[in-house]
Amino acid sequence: MFARPGSSVRLEEAAALAREIAAAGKAMDLPYTAVSADIGSPTPPVGPDGRPLAETTFRWIGDFRYWEDRAFALRAAFIHACRACSEPFYFTGGRMWSWRANAALEAVTAEGIEAFGVAAAVVAPAYLPGGVIGAVVWASTDPELDVAGLFDARAAELHALALRFVATYAEATGAGATEAPAHLTRREIQCLKWAAAGKTDAEIGKIVAISTPTVRFHIVNASRKLGVAGRSQAIHRAATLGYIGSADLPTLRP
Repeated sequence: MFARPGSSVRLEEAAALAREIAAAGKAMDLPYTAVSADIGSPTPPVGPDGRPLAETTFRWIGDFRYWEDRAFALRAAFIHACRACSEPFYFTGGRMWSWRANAALEAVTAEGIEAFGVAAAVVAPAYLPGGVIGAVVWASTDPELDVAGLFDARAAELHALALRFVATYAEATGAGATEAPAHLTRREIQCLKWAAAGKTDAEIGKIVAISTPTVRFHIVNASRKLGVAGRSQAIHRAATLGYIGSADLPTLRP
């Protein structure tokens, strides 16, 4: 029987996964571990006792208590990179790398990286439905560590571990999805896609060959299904659920 979101059972499961994360780091000579269950929130993940896992399970370099700095996620380059890269990546030699050439990581590197004492790291972003992004960082102060080899050998495993932790913690705290996503019709999706592209109701009506009031009807109906109020919220919610893909907006046809 599954525990309900917010239950102590799920929080115990998250704490056990946190211990796995810490143990994996020690085994790889990446002993410094930082975890965010939601990079959009300054609140650190906590254990069943209510204390931050950063104090009880993980440790970081020196005496820097990053989890007490509510603006840290806005300054940390590794966290910033997680906003643009959903796959695991690593840091060495002052640069970020992944399995393939990644323009987003190169752009973050070009902005300059304040590494906070980190010489090598593996970072695993964890994207959840609804737009929540978590992240796990395994780090070392050793510039000679073969982090590229570690990444090649264990990146997939570490990514899965990060996803398990972030998803379990989200469910434990009531932040995870608990219902099936809304079903939108083809017309509702079309209207929202064109609205996301900046088109007015009248322009959308001409593009998809329906009346302006009908466009409004579809957008309002989609908003109701998505449980939000207003056009902008409906666009955002539909995007986080994967109904609106940015790649096909310029060439979309009814």
